[in-house]
Amino acid sequence: MKKIKVLIADDQTLMRDGLKTILELSGTVEVTGTAEDGAQAAELCGALTPDVVLMDVRMPNVNGVEATRLIKAKHRETAVLILTTFDDDEYIVEALTAGAAGYILKDIDSAALVKAIEDAYNGCFILPSKIAGKLARRLSKSQPQAGDATHGKSEVDVLPELSGRERDVARMLAQGFTNRQISSALYLSEGTVKNHVSSIYAKIGISDRTSAALYLKKIYHSIQ
Repeated sequence: MKKIKVLIADDQTLMRDGLKTILELSGTVEVTGTAEDGAQAAELCGALTPDVVLMDVRMPNVNGVEATRLIKAKHRETAVLILTTFDDDEYIVEALTAGAAGYILKDIDSAALVKAIEDAYNGCFILPSKIAGKLARRLSKSQPQAGDATHGKSEVDVLPELSGRERDVARMLAQGFTNRQISSALYLSEGTVKNHVSSIYAKIGISDRTSAALYLKKIYHSIQ
């Protein structure tokens, strides 16, 4: 069985070493490298081609958000999973917009951390309930009010380029469902769902899943 290659980026040596020990004891993860800041993490991604990067937020030189952006620009197949002690709204939104596959806190237990890495590797979006709640409250505060341009319109009005089936997929994409979950719910093959998702990206002008989900979530909030 192929082990998931993981790169750990954290400015604390004790944290890097501790995470490395925990992950390698799992039997399903191989830690191929560690980085002490975002710049080093982005550089090592080119040399080590990890499947998943565990990324801290606050680091010297280049922080975790900017490092995520740099990594996703060159290595789209690499999943970046934010692992931090900070649950600030700004960090969450900026990290997910930069292309992170999820945002988890360092109080997570070891088994849940390994599961999060496995899920990120398999294309899932990782957002614990505490973080999801903060994000939902943030989005609800920023949704358009009665006088805004999209208020009262239907999704046909604001997403005219999407076909009916694409709108079905878009609604589930906005709620954070994986391709497999969408496939099961809509009775479509995963390949068909993947094609619909790619088409949605092209039509809304957004090329990564997290940013597309956040954009669509705002759209659906605005037309309710």
